[in-house]
Amino acid sequence: MSFLESVLEQYEIVADKIKLDNGIRERLRYPKRALIVSVPIEMDTGIVKVFKGYRVQHDIALGPSKGGIRYHPNVSLEEVTALAMLMSLKCALVQLPYGGAKGGICCNPKEMSQKEIERITRRYTTEIIWAIGPEEDIPAPDINTNMQTMAWMMDTYSMQKGHTILGVVTGKPLVLGGSLGREEGTGRGVFYMVEESTKVIGGKLRGLTVAIQGFGNVGSIAARLLFEKGCKVIAVSGSKGGIYNKGGINIKNLIQHINENKEIADFQNVNTITNEELLALDCDVLIPAAIEGQINKHNAKGIKAKIIVEGANGPTTPEADKILYGRDVLLIPDILANSGGVIISYFEWVQDLQFYFWKEREIMQRLREIMANIFNSVLSLSREKKVDMRTAAWMLGVSRISEAQKSRGLYP
Repeated sequence: MSFLESVLEQYEIVADKIKLDNGIRERLRYPKRALIVSVPIEMDTGIVKVFKGYRVQHDIALGPSKGGIRYHPNVSLEEVTALAMLMSLKCALVQLPYGGAKGGICCNPKEMSQKEIERITRRYTTEIIWAIGPEEDIPAPDINTNMQTMAWMMDTYSMQKGHTILGVVTGKPLVLGGSLGREEGTGRGVFYMVEESTKVIGGKLRGLTVAIQGFGNVGSIAARLLFEKGCKVIAVSGSKGGIYNKGGINIKNLIQHINENKEIADFQNVNTITNEELLALDCDVLIPAAIEGQINKHNAKGIKAKIIVEGANGPTTPEADKILYGRDVLLIPDILANSGGVIISYFEWVQDLQFYFWKEREIMQRLREIMANIFNSVLSLSREKKVDMRTAAWMLGVSRISEAQKSRGLYP
């Protein structure tokens, strides 16, 4: 089953549960628009290469669409379409005035120079410029994109429009209208969800054993925050594999090690493990923060964690969901667990539109409050309807979009 098929299967389950109106049910199966563009650039060697780019806007019933831009060799229209739908549900769940979107370029930025990445970013922005804007569709960073990527996008868009437009993207540097706390937003949100989940099982953060698949922006920040609170992070991994130490890994030292351009596997006093082995470790909390489809029907029975907090988008398949729910594993779904990034993106967008910027403490307080409230709403619905947390979260998200579409009607 492909990623998109998995997302649509989950959608049909939820549509049945909430008895979704047939017309709205059909509309939400498809994105509002999907754009495929050619992105030709001159490489440093002088050779012209053409890359394929995408921008998919799933739904705009609640407001302008919102979603990240990823640069990765596996980017495809199908993947971006699935991610855009998840963004719609995520924004609706946490009650943001956004629809969902996603974009990306099929490329390998790890094999490109900084100048080549800048050229591909500016050309891609130019190709999709008619589809984005602060009141139309607001991109943000995702896999292999960052603050610098967003700065180039904002500058390219602004140059085309003839004046500076801060709100066209989020996740920018502070000097260009970025928000305090944005870089940590998703990882911090994952940390908050571990904190809330631990209360449900009657435990405490200190001494909690944690394994994290994926040590990028999300995984590393969640690991650091958990480590600082006394959790024992026993394993982390990257794309090439991971490391394990039953007694715990010093995350601050590991981050410094990686910042010195060293491989995770070269860290001292640890054993090397595969990503598959990490998922099966005996631990309290498992955080899949890499890519989609990592927990599936083949390995779900071997997972020993009591809590799973999804830092990545779509890391668990529908078949695995059923297995884990049957084993009483508390799984916090992606549209809730990793919503910290889009919530702070919303804060940044609001600040850009107002040209008035908030203090970091105020931002984090609002983030924690929103995520804790939504967590409790999802948990209550899960218990009331006797469904897993993902189904409950989707029920809330789909219901909100459905209500908006009913109120707006169908034009013409």
